[in-house]
Amino acid sequence: MIHIGLTGWGDHTSLYGKNTSSQNKLVEYAGYFPTVEVDASFYAVQPVRNAESWVRKTPESFQFIVKAYQGMTGHNRGDIPFSSHEEMFFAFIDSLVPYIKAGKLAMVLFQFPPWFDCTKENVQYLRACKKKMGDIPCALEFRHQSWFDEKYRKSTLQFMREENWIHSICDEPQVMPGSVPTVLKAVGEEKVLIRLHGRNYYGWQQNNNPNWREVRYLYRYNTMELKEWVENISQLEKECKNVYVLFNNNSGGDAADNGKELIELLNIEYTDLAPRQLDLF
Repeated sequence: MIHIGLTGWGDHTSLYGKNTSSQNKLVEYAGYFPTVEVDASFYAVQPVRNAESWVRKTPESFQFIVKAYQGMTGHNRGDIPFSSHEEMFFAFIDSLVPYIKAGKLAMVLFQFPPWFDCTKENVQYLRACKKKMGDIPCALEFRHQSWFDEKYRKSTLQFMREENWIHSICDEPQVMPGSVPTVLKAVGEEKVLIRLHGRNYYGWQQNNNPNWREVRYLYRYNTMELKEWVENISQLEKECKNVYVLFNNNSGGDAADNGKELIELLNIEYTDLAPRQLDLF
């Protein structure tokens, strides 16, 4: 099955009625897409009550991809508001319980920073992360090109397979070394993840810009580019039972429109979405 969604549900203005409150945006989002990435969990381990609320507001088959807390992936360079790494992982796993109980946790996404390169030390850290997460399905996304250098590509994919990671495949500008190529390989038979970050080559280089996030993801895929991904997704579907696709190009509000267009191009008709609200005025 192909599950198409977006990274977050709060900023997609083209989906919502004029009077939609922040509390109701997820409800309306679930009328268009069957999955979503929870981005708030990257910035802080979320209270259990948040997950309980989000689970309650979505259809029975809806799936959440929860982004790992930044302390777990080293984005904050070691400074964590916990007494130990063990406490941090325990708190994060505890925050997942409502998703797991409801059968709505597709996976946890471990997205590592551009300085997390292919070294023995980092390979050992990945093993430690996977061990701490136990049986929880986890996706792995790199931002340093070294993992997919010709020298290491086969070994990286084999490592993911052996450690039971889900491969998070990226579509992003090739700005070396802080980006990875699109490697169209599923490393397991159950799930594969695709994250479409846009192709804003200039914006991807704006690391010193205080608004770099807004600049980096300012991109709208055209129809020909999406048709390329129709072929790629069809290829991956032959390798894997569930293909998850997330659009992360929302600086200009383009992700939702691109997501809806891809659903049309793939001739998908989801039958278990939430009822859509009518904006009458």
